[in-house]
Amino acid sequence: MEKKLVPCLVSFVLILCSMSHVRSDASDNRYKVGDDVPLYVNKVGPFHNPSETYRYFDLPFCSPGTRKDKKEALGEMLNGDRLVTAPYKLDFLNDKDSEIACRKRLTKEQVAQFREVVSKDYYFQMYYDDLPIWSFLGKVEKEGKNDPSEYKYYLFKHLHFTIFYNKDRVIEIAAQSNAYNVLDLTEDKDVDVEFMYSVKWKETEIPFEKRMEKYSQYSLTYDLEILWLSISKSCVTVLLFTGFLATILMLVLKNDFVKYAHDEESAEDQEETGWKYIHGDVFRYPKYKSLLAAAVGSGTQLCTLTIFIFMLALVGVFYPYNRGALFTALVLIYALTAGIAGYTAASFFCQLEGTYWVRNLLLTGALFCGPLFLTFCFLNTVAIAYSATAALPLGTIVVIFLIWSLVATPLLVMGGIAGKNSKAEFQAPVRTTKYPREIPRLPWYRKTLPQMAMAGFLPFIAIYIELYNILASVWGHRIYTIYIILFIVFLILLIVTAFITVALTYLQLAAEDHEWWWRSFLCGGSTGLFIYGYCLYYYYVRSDMSGFMQTSFFFGYMACVCYGFFLMLGSIGFRASLCFVRHIYGSIKSE
Repeated sequence: MEKKLVPCLVSFVLILCSMSHVRSDASDNRYKVGDDVPLYVNKVGPFHNPSETYRYFDLPFCSPGTRKDKKEALGEMLNGDRLVTAPYKLDFLNDKDSEIACRKRLTKEQVAQFREVVSKDYYFQMYYDDLPIWSFLGKVEKEGKNDPSEYKYYLFKHLHFTIFYNKDRVIEIAAQSNAYNVLDLTEDKDVDVEFMYSVKWKETEIPFEKRMEKYSQYSLTYDLEILWLSISKSCVTVLLFTGFLATILMLVLKNDFVKYAHDEESAEDQEETGWKYIHGDVFRYPKYKSLLAAAVGSGTQLCTLTIFIFMLALVGVFYPYNRGALFTALVLIYALTAGIAGYTAASFFCQLEGTYWVRNLLLTGALFCGPLFLTFCFLNTVAIAYSATAALPLGTIVVIFLIWSLVATPLLVMGGIAGKNSKAEFQAPVRTTKYPREIPRLPWYRKTLPQMAMAGFLPFIAIYIELYNILASVWGHRIYTIYIILFIVFLILLIVTAFITVALTYLQLAAEDHEWWWRSFLCGGSTGLFIYGYCLYYYYVRSDMSGFMQTSFFFGYMACVCYGFFLMLGSIGFRASLCFVRHIYGSIKSE
């Protein structure tokens, strides 16, 4: 059943994601001479603030006679895309020279508005036959002057489109602004302006199927070999260190097994020490077991979601400028995997002899969605106040709510019922005593926070090189397409997280501290805190983002992402520790 479910789920999401990106009005992207090829303007915004984008016609551009909004898919709305017909007509194979798009008289208030956006390096984005176009709106001439009041501000009035075609299909397009045909915006005064454009068609041999490869080549600004070398060095160093620690741990465990076996043969009444001493307490159920079960269930769901996203990425679904495909996949897969969270949490909670499994199920459903929903409400309010395209309209919010209520919630409940009825018993190789032993006084470095710091640092070292490329792609204009490297780094992250958590769990048990349940989860998830710390460094040192809206979006949504990593890696660390503890205590004889 499960083997059939996985390919069906992948196929379903593949179909929906393929429908999510912009399609031209022509279904097959084939045109005849003189055909109207659809051109849409999308959005404008400051170059360094990718979340702060606005509708193109929020600026006082002259518009075509009839503006027509293009219908957007769910992922495109989440991406902040708002397409509308452009004032330029780029008919197939029709060259144009200094064609007037429209004329307009700008008031001094509109001139001041244009001057402000030019000073902030605003850019525009368009789509022509599904191909992206972008350019800056104007320029600032400082001419070596340090006083901003003496700067010159200019608005580009003339766009030149160079379009490459192969037979009856559009292959590539580029837009260049004429740096000499500009409008002076320095003074606040009414002014007449003519917006013009030129079109030049050129033939190319590039086939239609490979027209998106151009954008993949721009995925990184430096040599791919250098990236592989950097990642390889980091991964090899971490894996060697991990292997070294694993070897030591295996030798120590072997010596422990030999010692305990010798003690049993030589003196049955000899007092037990070390981790064997607490065999009657190590499987004592933890405090707040409902919360722990919910966290493990949510983390398992997020891990499954991440694996499915990588599967789609590796088969080529998220190619450059397949707008909204990633957001569509995230929403749909998260909803479809809700049953995994419900089953995992309910079955584990019942194994721990929990009684109020319905409350546990509600907690599981709200553990990640709750903070995400509160963050979204705040950030969407900020976007509405800024009149930005990141503000989701009511219709999109209703669609997301319906997906959550009609898909995610029923699957969560069904999974919870299946988990409750699984009647699986908790497998403990040793019996738990009636009264817990007292935990000896431990030095400060064996407390929870220092252990979390040690546990999160090593996995973070394995991924921090790739973190910059990811953040530069998500919160910048860099295109990321090398998913195989990212997948390898993700696997190393899981392996290192599992091992380092197991190692710290052994040290905790060896110190006769039997409260390892929550400690293993917190140590495994602590890498998420390191990632958020790197986000602080990236924002203030490696990026030029600024402003309240961009700052709110960056730290708000990255907090949700890092919280998701905390749950996911915490569940990995806990499961690894649980298997380890069962193994070592199942290998010895305890009274």
